[in-house]
Amino acid sequence: MSFSRRKFIKNSVGSIGLSTMVGSILASCSEKTSQKTKNTISPNTTILFQGDSITDAGREKKLELPNNSSSFGNGYAFLAASHLLNSFPKENLKLYNRGISGNKVYQLSDRWDKDCLKLKPNILSILIGVNDYWHTRDGNYNGTSQTYESDYRKLIEKTKKELPNIKIAICQPFILKENSVVDDSWIEPFKEYQISAKKISDEFKAIWVPFQDVFNEAIKYAPAEYWLYDGVHAAMPGAQLMAETWLKTITY
Repeated sequence: MSFSRRKFIKNSVGSIGLSTMVGSILASCSEKTSQKTKNTISPNTTILFQGDSITDAGREKKLELPNNSSSFGNGYAFLAASHLLNSFPKENLKLYNRGISGNKVYQLSDRWDKDCLKLKPNILSILIGVNDYWHTRDGNYNGTSQTYESDYRKLIEKTKKELPNIKIAICQPFILKENSVVDDSWIEPFKEYQISAKKISDEFKAIWVPFQDVFNEAIKYAPAEYWLYDGVHAAMPGAQLMAETWLKTITY
């Protein structure tokens, strides 16, 4: 009896629904932006995940080794990296996670030489933005969406200058309304940050990873807290959905 893991996964009801949903959203984004992404994984590719706590996901920060489970934490970056290493065992991939909890764009910039340029990634994935807004709500940061956009633009300009052949993925910052953290007062101001991120992505012809769009569809299947336990950070199924979205956007 032959057994196909791929067929088994595709034939599960939940997998069919979510896979179709993600595929449809990505196809729509490609049509709107003329974004066409083919397989970008070639031999000896170095991939870097950057961002805040959503990317950090509890990773260790002493050794920060490539292709190491402790150095990747337990979030979407770990799941996406594991899939790539499993799918391309002969390609000698090198994957890093350098997300740090609490970071805003200017804090990425402060550590960019060490945590990006020195690693010389071929593919750079950045998910940043929620703290740039969130931290303004408690009075601990006085930046604006304009600050976010300006800082982000400078960061990408510096990266492209130092690594002109790099492929960059800008991940859409996201939230879901959920009573413990995110309420109605978040929605409209946070959209300004999402608009800025998309503007940066378009300006630099980056790959756009539409996390918010996918989560907006996901809540038709299950409540917000099922995907993002506090409206910001991914629960287990949310991390898997992010990984699937990232993989389909970057590699197909």
